[in-house]
Amino acid sequence: MILLGTENIIIRDVLTEKFERPASVDQTFTDFDGVAYHLESTSKAGPLTLSMDIRCWSELVQAGAADVLKREYGAWIRDTVEPEYSITLEFDYAKVPAAGAERDALIASVSLLKRNAMAAPFERAFALQKQLEAAAHENGTTGVPSTGMDIMPINYRDDEAIYVIPSADRVTVVFTTTFKEETDKVLGKVFLQEFVDARRQPSIQNAPQVLYSNREPPLEVRSVAGLNRGDDVGYVTFVLFPRHFANAEVSAATISRIQLFRDYLHYHIKCSKAYMHSRMRHRVAEFLKVLNRAKPELADKERKTASGRTFRRA
Repeated sequence: MILLGTENIIIRDVLTEKFERPASVDQTFTDFDGVAYHLESTSKAGPLTLSMDIRCWSELVQAGAADVLKREYGAWIRDTVEPEYSITLEFDYAKVPAAGAERDALIASVSLLKRNAMAAPFERAFALQKQLEAAAHENGTTGVPSTGMDIMPINYRDDEAIYVIPSADRVTVVFTTTFKEETDKVLGKVFLQEFVDARRQPSIQNAPQVLYSNREPPLEVRSVAGLNRGDDVGYVTFVLFPRHFANAEVSAATISRIQLFRDYLHYHIKCSKAYMHSRMRHRVAEFLKVLNRAKPELADKERKTASGRTFRRA
């Protein structure tokens, strides 16, 4: 299995090229989960703008996305957003750092625009967990459950969502995922069982706990209004303990990886199906070779002409 990258390669490559050699550009492209981007510069003099549209923008703003993006991009955020997009960054070539580590850091940060916007609910949940933990210690209790008001929904796809639920001793993250085909459902169960079994290995026993349920939603989200239910819907629960976001570096890594879980799962389901199909085609080709070799040879029959001579057909 492979890990999908969190950065957008198109953004990284285009910004690297245009910051080095400014030129006009007008490029529209997409990312995972239907996120749309528009890179535009009408002239060589600039400015260069990058706009992003994400389906769950209003929910991200409620969770503090504006503050997170302001922290990451500061003055690069344009006050007026391009129509039909959620946020716009604007780069004046004259103000872009000179080639070097500072420019590389800026390009790397901008290529994580989607990741940083989606990080807001998780950062807020981690902060709330610390507050609830402190309150629990003051009151002499532990494991205080979260209330319904603490559930942060992220409806990032048409029929799928992420629910982030902080409590005093953990942060629970529930993914709803839809399997379009019965084969996908079977392969999904196999992959998710691997997550459960792998945690038994001594080297990764500190990994987050993973739970999977089909059709029946977990207790944490059963009361959520608008929860997607159905025979083709699965629920994947990650239990994050304080050690999984103990400091800024660990927290950032956890957020980056858990965001891509849905894409990671379905990507490997598709890869597995493609591999099995290729193996099936290879096996059929081998069987055809065996059958062709097993064909009985036609015995040559002697024939005679009217004069009594014998001959054989070629």
